[in-house]
Amino acid sequence: MTTAVAPRAVITGWSAVSPYGIGAEALAEGLRTSRSTVAPVDTARWKVPGSRAHLVPFETREVLGKKGTRSMDRVTGLAVAAVGSLLERPGAVREAETGERAALVLATTTGSAASMMDFTRSSLVGDRPYDVDPAVMPNAVMNCAAGQCAIWYGIKGPNTTLAGGRAASLLSLNYATRLLGSGRADSVLLAAAEEYSAARYWLERHSRGAEAPGVALGEGAAVLLVQPADGVAPEHPVLAEILAVRTRVATGAQVRPALEACVRSALEAAGVRPREVWAAGAGDAPGRLGHLEREVLTEVCGPEALDRVPAVSRIGDVSAASGAFQIAMLLATAEADAESAGQVAVVTSADRDGSLACAVLRLGGSS
Repeated sequence: MTTAVAPRAVITGWSAVSPYGIGAEALAEGLRTSRSTVAPVDTARWKVPGSRAHLVPFETREVLGKKGTRSMDRVTGLAVAAVGSLLERPGAVREAETGERAALVLATTTGSAASMMDFTRSSLVGDRPYDVDPAVMPNAVMNCAAGQCAIWYGIKGPNTTLAGGRAASLLSLNYATRLLGSGRADSVLLAAAEEYSAARYWLERHSRGAEAPGVALGEGAAVLLVQPADGVAPEHPVLAEILAVRTRVATGAQVRPALEACVRSALEAAGVRPREVWAAGAGDAPGRLGHLEREVLTEVCGPEALDRVPAVSRIGDVSAASGAFQIAMLLATAEADAESAGQVAVVTSADRDGSLACAVLRLGGSS
């Protein structure tokens, strides 16, 4: 009896809406020039104390048009724009990336905290609890952004929202490979999005405590196209092969050993020795957790690996979108470096609530 082997999952496209602008080239150019994106926040608009943040130059109705966007919140607009920038890239095969056999997985923390709080507040302060704007109700549902992406672009396969905090992107990467391996989809658009808002500002300020008070928030959305290796069109080169994704859960003093075990387990599953890792990208969680993550990667993979890819913190704390942006930055860096072909890269994420994740990728150009 022969056991069927699941096809290898590969990344064949990516794009982003970042503080550098809209599209993959905007992010790549920003990384090349090392341009800073942090700036003072307009306190009147955002209703926060004087602070600095990495904001996307983005207005939903200006980018997506007026039709269907009157009540669209910011995180949904960022996600829809990011998915659109990938699907509309030169050489895109829309029929293979949308339709009945295309899936969409969106990584998030809570969806839009601002929409949830605003909708709840309107019910509490109105003359009657039901005196709310029904057009705003969909935004208060966590899977609104994923649903809108599917509606806008005709993505009719599985539609999933994964709320996993800072580890959500890598959890979604694992979920995408399972969708492909089980035959439930022929392609997966893996998106991750976080918005800047007063609600998120205050939630972060009160939940972080004194550990990392000066870390500026960031926002944006990144999207990856994940497909089975045997279904890739000849005109679309493989940017990276997904060799393994592993996860752990730990808190307190157990975080460091659990994260190291997670990284070593992922490398073992990928058949890669630690010193074969060419690049390593940490999730740069604010405070002690981010330092532990870098310590583990330095010990396992060597300091040179961490220096080859720009830190995701360059665009601020993008929380659930950090893993997707780490991979996007890795692919942008690899595209500009001929020596990256066939090399192995490691990406990690660590969330303060205990979720740990590690993905191992082999960059395009390998046999």
